[in-house]
Amino acid sequence: MTTTDRTPADLLRSALAADAGRPLVTFYDDATGERVELSVATFANWVSKTANLLQGELSAEPGDRVALLLPAHWQTAVWLLACSSVGVVADVAGDPKAADIVVSGPDTLDAARACSGSRIALALRPLGGRFPQAPDGFADYAVEVPGQGDRFAPFAPVDPEEPALIVAGREFSGAEVVERAAAEASGLGLTGPGSRLLSGMSYDTWEGLGAGLYAPLATGGSVVLCRHLEQLGEESLVQRIESERVTATVR
Repeated sequence: MTTTDRTPADLLRSALAADAGRPLVTFYDDATGERVELSVATFANWVSKTANLLQGELSAEPGDRVALLLPAHWQTAVWLLACSSVGVVADVAGDPKAADIVVSGPDTLDAARACSGSRIALALRPLGGRFPQAPDGFADYAVEVPGQGDRFAPFAPVDPEEPALIVAGREFSGAEVVERAAAEASGLGLTGPGSRLLSGMSYDTWEGLGAGLYAPLATGGSVVLCRHLEQLGEESLVQRIESERVTATVR
C-alpha cells in the first residue's frame, strides 16, 4: 500500500508494480477438491477483462449498483476489484430488484431474475468453466469474459469518496475500504509483504471480505481462501497450513 492508494483498484495497481509474479489468491473448494492459485498478474488480468465487460458490454457507469450474489470464491474477488476499477457499487448479497446489474452463482439464479437490468451468471466450475448451457435470461460470464481486453482504463476517474461497497447493509466508500483494510490487517496477523492468511470466512460480512481479500491486498500479503472449510478435517487443515506456508488463519 502506498500513500496514493485510495481505492481497492489502486491497491491492485500497487501490488502489480511491487511484484506481479507473487501469489495473491489461492482458492480451495473443499466440497469439490478444487485448488486454483492466481498470481497478482493473473488476478489483475481477470480484473481488467471483467472491468471491460462491465464498462463496455454492460454499459456500467460510476454510481451504478451491481448485486453480487456469489460465495467466497476467487471469481467473486475478481468482480469486487472490477467494480472498484469502473467505479460502480458492489452490493454483496444485495437486492437484485434494486440493482442495475446482477451477477449470480448457480445457486441464486431464481432470486437474480428479479433484476430488470443485465444479468450475468457464473457456473463457479473449476478453472472458470462455463455452464453446459447458459441459464435462461443470463449471459454466461465464462463465455463473455475471455474476449475482453487485457488492459482497462475507466471512462471517468473513480472518486475514492463515492460509495464503492455495500455489505451486510453498510456502505463504504473506496477510501474507507482501503483505510479499514489497512487498519485491521495487523489484528489478522498480516504483518506486511509475505504474510499469508488462510480464511474460511464467507464474503457476506465486512470481516470476511477484509480477511479474504482487502487486508491481504493492502499489506502486500496473500490469501488462501477456503470455501466449505468445514468439510476439511483438522489434520488435513494442518497439512494445508504447512504446505501453503500460511502465517495466520481466520475461520
